[in-house]
Amino acid sequence: MTTTIADLARALNGRLWGDGSLSVTGAAEAGQAGDGQIALATTPAYAGRLAPGGMALLAEGSDPEALGLKAAILVGRPRLAMAGLTRAFDPGPGIAAGIHPSAVIAPDAEIGADAAIGPFVVIGARVRIGAGARIASHVSIGPDVVIGRDALIHAGARIAHGVTIGDRVILHSGAVIGGDGFSFVTPEKSGVEEIRETLGERRQIHQQHWTRIHSLGGVELGDDVEVGANSTLDRGTIRATRIGRGTKIDSQVQVGHNVVVGEDCLLCGLVGIAGSSRIGNRVVLGGQVGVSDNIFVGDDVIAGGATKIFTNAPAGRVLLGSPAVKMETHVEATKNIRRLPRLYAQVAELRETVKKLMEKDGRD
Repeated sequence: MTTTIADLARALNGRLWGDGSLSVTGAAEAGQAGDGQIALATTPAYAGRLAPGGMALLAEGSDPEALGLKAAILVGRPRLAMAGLTRAFDPGPGIAAGIHPSAVIAPDAEIGADAAIGPFVVIGARVRIGAGARIASHVSIGPDVVIGRDALIHAGARIAHGVTIGDRVILHSGAVIGGDGFSFVTPEKSGVEEIRETLGERRQIHQQHWTRIHSLGGVELGDDVEVGANSTLDRGTIRATRIGRGTKIDSQVQVGHNVVVGEDCLLCGLVGIAGSSRIGNRVVLGGQVGVSDNIFVGDDVIAGGATKIFTNAPAGRVLLGSPAVKMETHVEATKNIRRLPRLYAQVAELRETVKKLMEKDGRD
């Protein structure tokens, strides 16, 4: 894509400074921009790396003239402007229009207008794919799947039977939507059930054999959901596992059976949510956060990286640590842990002082 910086400024709702006729062919980090590239200098630290004579995206309040630039776009929220700029220059996965001759499509599948189906795609019976959807190579789609308009399914994604996917959903390579839930039962009460009741005490240990509980539910993804590479969303046991509109799921995330995730959530890399838990709206779970089964995490909760949530979390709570506690509580506890060596030294000194005083009293 090639455009002028003036046109780009209008598209980003930014304020143009300098020569609006300059051609823009791409973007680069500050200090690395070549000919035709606009540099992203969204903070003063990045602005200090700009080479004179170039173009840049800057925060309002910056001084392009002092930075020696030929042209600049000034915006109130640079990171939001980056979203529009990167979208404009993203070439996408390059899926050719139409249906590739190597694709295997069930006769009763419905393919919407202007959909693109890549090489070696397999589409099962009674599948419905919306208009403008793009499906890259080696994707498999099971029977009775519904995929909405303008969805983008990257190469190698796996969609099991009975899954419903909304409009504009993005599935990245290796994502598996609708695998069986991890549900097993023993004829007698299992050791896991026993220690849940006793909080760790084992009364009797005996052999136990696991019997599969089959997954009859599906998975439902709302509009504008994104699922990262190699993430897995298990189907429900009886009802569907559900992911709400606008939620974004990073790579290598595991969502267990029957889980309900609300709208506009962020689930970062290596998050694991155990079966039948409910996650509210606008929840942010940092990398490696774990959520125990059958609990509720309220709206607007934010959990920092590696937090382990074992009990219900009220709305709006900011959590950190394992087990999860209020962030300020965890920070104070960490400070106290760092103080322990000094405390031990002080206690040892006091003991030595007391010992000497007692010996002195004994002599007197």
